[in-house]
Amino acid sequence: MRRAHLAEIGERLACDHLRAHGYDILARNWRCRQGELDIVARDADGYAFVEVKTRRGRTFGAPEEAFTPRKAARVRAAAHAWLAEHLGDQPVDWRIDLVAVELDARNVLKRITLYRFVEV
Repeated sequence: MRRAHLAEIGERLACDHLRAHGYDILARNWRCRQGELDIVARDADGYAFVEVKTRRGRTFGAPEEAFTPRKAARVRAAAHAWLAEHLGDQPVDWRIDLVAVELDARNVLKRITLYRFVEV
């Protein structure tokens, strides 16, 4: 299966999970010069820039392990770009969240975990 298809499944499941936890989804796959944001959302604590990591099996480690400091820096830069484009200079609370998704061989959800306020 193509990596993009696996990512799409994970992002769809992540959106459902986030909605169930009180998030409003504002954008998916938002792109800018600095990179891409998987999900832009908002909840009672502010804006959340959500990175989704999806894996089928543990051959390449747990999904959480794929969120590296380099990836975190790209998400942070893209978050700044999104905020500037959509809110200008308005001060707001924001954070980076991570959703780890594990699927079985038939793409059935095995585990989904939300990590709020991720720092790498």
